[in-house]
Amino acid sequence: MDPHDIFCPNPDCPARGQRGKDNIRLHSRTEGRYRCRVCGRTFAARRGTAFYRLRTTDETVTQVITLLAYGCPVAAIVQAFGLDERTVSAWWQRAGQHCRGVHEHLVAAQRLDLQQVQADEIRVKTQTGMVWMALAIMVSTRLWLGGVVSAQRDLDLIQALANQVRQMARCRPLLLAVDGLASYVTAFQRAFRSPLPRPGVGGQAHLIAWPDIAIVQVVKHKVAGQLHIDRRIVQGEAGLVNRLIQATQGHGGTPHLSGK
Repeated sequence: MDPHDIFCPNPDCPARGQRGKDNIRLHSRTEGRYRCRVCGRTFAARRGTAFYRLRTTDETVTQVITLLAYGCPVAAIVQAFGLDERTVSAWWQRAGQHCRGVHEHLVAAQRLDLQQVQADEIRVKTQTGMVWMALAIMVSTRLWLGGVVSAQRDLDLIQALANQVRQMARCRPLLLAVDGLASYVTAFQRAFRSPLPRPGVGGQAHLIAWPDIAIVQVVKHKVAGQLHIDRRIVQGEAGLVNRLIQATQGHGGTPHLSGK
């Protein structure tokens, strides 16, 4: 690993998080440790990664996690790699927690002008049964904003997803494109509200809806064996919806919509 690509992880170091400052030196090649010339602390090359303090090579752990992600049974991995089932489970949990931390740091902590968000839910088959995953993307960049997993496809699932999107959104014009599940409308209308300060008045703050929030439902159904798609504006003006579609999808976007 190139020392110029590593930064000091010491939270008290003035050079913490800064790459390419020529302050990192190799401390022990055998142990895979580096030293920061600014604070004098040493640290492992795996520090801050999902491989930290594991005795197995990065390549083996990565192969196992990749196989798990593609649905390979744990029993097959145990037999193929000669691992203990508890070890495989621990790596799986570690990888998930690390990915979640990276996502929260790089994506969830940001405030973005999202413009258009598409949300949907899928049913996922696992070795222990079926679960639902609700997820959302920023259309213009295809950035995955977040996801929530639940055994039930209900309002709690959708509300948790809506709250994640709300946490990342700037108060700007926004189009929310969802399917025909009624919970989406309820959840997003609840999420995109802000408290209105009332000086001198006690009690719970009054919540006001964000301006320029549009919600479009895309409903698919079959008639005589033919797939039909209905797009319904359930909140917002048609002009706002069409402008946001044009801004995020261009000429290849959804045809112009009219309110119902």
